[in-house]
Amino acid sequence: MPLEIDANLNRELVPLSWLIGSWEGVGVVGYPGTPEKQFGQRVDFTVPGDVPYLAYSAHAWTLDEDGTPADTLSIETGIWQLVRDRQDFDAGPGLMVPTGESPYTTAEAVEGLRNDNGDFDLDVSIVHPNGIMELYAGRVNGPRIDLSTDVVARTRSAKEYTASTRMYGLVNGELMWAWDMAALGTELTSHASARLKKVS
Repeated sequence: MPLEIDANLNRELVPLSWLIGSWEGVGVVGYPGTPEKQFGQRVDFTVPGDVPYLAYSAHAWTLDEDGTPADTLSIETGIWQLVRDRQDFDAGPGLMVPTGESPYTTAEAVEGLRNDNGDFDLDVSIVHPNGIMELYAGRVNGPRIDLSTDVVARTRSAKEYTASTRMYGLVNGELMWAWDMAALGTELTSHASARLKKVS
């Protein structure tokens, strides 16, 4: 089934448009030294106005043996966007008002942002409630996204966490993702994965 793209969608979001919406499903989480457990998750990718980025939020919770939602594992928030130099026509830093018109208003202009491999480079920021913020560098190629941490920032009270990779893919209309991380003295290893169905 072909993807329908809103004609009013900011052109820079077209390569990410297959993510937009709400997704729910279940997955498996584990890590050396901790038990493997099923979890439930809801992920939302929204467009907060005519902006060249997606707002991201994810809520994950443990599941009892009968599948009943139990305790919250994490709530993540973030921003996903294509890589390009920010110019006067972009808002910020802070609340600075943009001046001028964006040149990225056509599919042809956005196509010019592809890298030498034919992918679009991505910047993704994700904030966790336990004192960790990740800045990912990545790429999107069709319905697949690969991310790896460029920067991990931790508060003084956060647990040790040094690196992460994530992969997202659209398979038969479902959002599949996998997450590897390096934390608590363990090198990069499998941590969690899930299969989510679109709910809106």
